[in-house]
Amino acid sequence: MIEILYLACAVAFIVGLKRLSGPRTARSGNALAAGGMLGAIVITLVDEDIVEWEVVIAGLAVGAALGAVAAVRVQMTAMPQMVAAFNGFGGIASALVAGAVVVETDLLDLSYETGITILLSAFIGTLTFSGSFVAFGKLQGIVTGRPITYPGQQVVNGGLVAGAIALGTWAFVGEEPVAFWSLAGVSLLIGVLTVIPIGGADMPVVISLLNSFSGLAASAAGFVISNNALIIGGALVGSAGLILTKLMTEAMNRSLGDVLFAGFGTADSAGAGGGAAGEDKPVKRATADDAAIALGYAETVLVVPGYGLAVAQAQHAVRKLATALEDRDVEVAYAIHPVAGRMPGHMNVLLAEADVPYEQLLDLDQANPRFPRTDVVLILGANDVVNPSARNDAASPIYGMPILNVDEATTVIVVKRSLSPGFAGIDNPLFYDEGTMMFFADAKDALEQTLAALDNV
Repeated sequence: MIEILYLACAVAFIVGLKRLSGPRTARSGNALAAGGMLGAIVITLVDEDIVEWEVVIAGLAVGAALGAVAAVRVQMTAMPQMVAAFNGFGGIASALVAGAVVVETDLLDLSYETGITILLSAFIGTLTFSGSFVAFGKLQGIVTGRPITYPGQQVVNGGLVAGAIALGTWAFVGEEPVAFWSLAGVSLLIGVLTVIPIGGADMPVVISLLNSFSGLAASAAGFVISNNALIIGGALVGSAGLILTKLMTEAMNRSLGDVLFAGFGTADSAGAGGGAAGEDKPVKRATADDAAIALGYAETVLVVPGYGLAVAQAQHAVRKLATALEDRDVEVAYAIHPVAGRMPGHMNVLLAEADVPYEQLLDLDQANPRFPRTDVVLILGANDVVNPSARNDAASPIYGMPILNVDEATTVIVVKRSLSPGFAGIDNPLFYDEGTMMFFADAKDALEQTLAALDNV
């Protein structure tokens, strides 16, 4: 019966993951997968006779309360940080499972396969824990978003990895628990030193990669304790995270090696490809009345959300403006770049919260053919993902990156607080284009002002 129940939980994981592939089914898919994990945990506790039912229920109550508080209190702008924290906690949980086995078992009594999975779970889990919280610090502003580099950094990292392998071998062959704990300590250091040289522009890739690592660590922990549900769940998370990482790197036209080792995304690169931000270049400033006139007389409008939308919590304001435009028979849709925001799917989550119809959300391939026949593009805080230097300037650090071709539309309205560069640290020539109007304001304020001005158009 236990194995049948574990199989049912695994099916819930798989079906839930499948349903996550579509916006309309994502919520139910998430709930289904979470239910499968809850079932697997309860089944394991009961099967192993670890705790009494009273303790299980108490744990469920405390966990549900903490989750509910986090869901209500955490702002949408902090969602990437919360995902990074989840990744880190998942990694350390897997490492602690391996550590518990080491404490309670003679290493020489374990099979070769079990010993290897214990070491892998500890190595990947602790690395994921420290790396995820460095990413959390970068996203939260506790740690600088610039790459932190020093001479010989890759040599040091390579030496630490070699040391971790040596410690793992010593722990297993020499039956030395101290070597295992030393391996965990070195892995923590590797996680920190691997993430600190990664710039803020690459954070979506880092988040998805660490998500994959947390799954791999969980799968390894499943082999350690012979738990099929944990093996399957971890493998699903690990493989899905790797696929997502590949999609993210393709969307940025960068290899994973470039992301991990190139130190991209620093403001020091400003000026490469397009000139430094703040140069005396003429821009066409817009007011709320200007934006309202352009939008009110348009037939087609494409909204391009970016991190500025999340910072301003403007998702509901843009939905209200879109509804007002639709009431005037204006066709409105949303063009979403795969790496817009600070985590994969960040903009989709924001717009879904505002009940934007799913059919209006266009990905890169769907949106780009529509820009030449679009009257107005409204950009809300996006920068690097609409920078034409990626197409036109071979000297630009983002050259070759697939972007939203917003400059092909008749009129572009950019809502931005200033001319400051994006996370890639480079200026955007779109801002100075003849067909671009710069609306310098907080995104929420700008949208509310434009909505009010629309009544007079």
